[in-house]
Amino acid sequence: MPGLVHVVDDDASFRTAVERRLKNAGYDVLTYPSAQHLLDHLPKESRPGCILLDVRIPGLSGPDLQERLINLGSTLPIVFLTGHADIQTTVQTIKAGAQDFLTKPVSSDHLLGAIERALAFQQARRELHGELDRFRSLLGLLTPRERQVFDLVVRGKMNKQIATQLGTTVRTVKAHRHRVMEKMEVQSLAELVSIAERLGVLHAHEGAE
Repeated sequence: MPGLVHVVDDDASFRTAVERRLKNAGYDVLTYPSAQHLLDHLPKESRPGCILLDVRIPGLSGPDLQERLINLGSTLPIVFLTGHADIQTTVQTIKAGAQDFLTKPVSSDHLLGAIERALAFQQARRELHGELDRFRSLLGLLTPRERQVFDLVVRGKMNKQIATQLGTTVRTVKAHRHRVMEKMEVQSLAELVSIAERLGVLHAHEGAE
């Protein structure tokens, strides 16, 4: 599926030229003459896309728009493009999450490379979030006792220690542990610990200790 690139720049001739370049490369393009115009027509995130954003725009600046979008919860990657690059702005926007910072005039190779990297980053982040959502759903299938066993197993507790802590038998713990592995769809303890780490379960326990 081709990506949708949102081009925000107050220079009409530049918008036209970039739109042509991107469309020739197979992308869909929407253009905006100002940051406020994009905010008024907030992009949907149901399809792959990114924002190509000028830094110096009359009214709301590019970095200001970046901050507004972050506060609104937007996850669209941003590639900055400017005719007036300075180190402070570059560092500020990259630290805030921008994918790239290009200087005009930009070659087609550099522009398309930056767009491709931004869309690849978005895809990887979506896949990661999808996987984490799946892990959370599986975790939600555990009974309260199975969740207790899960929490103790991923912290390295042996069956005997878990049995003592929960006031039950080793045999019962083994049965719970088996069901935990089945429900979490893993084959090994290492996989289970990895899931706990990615879901922040281990960190939550460390903070409580």
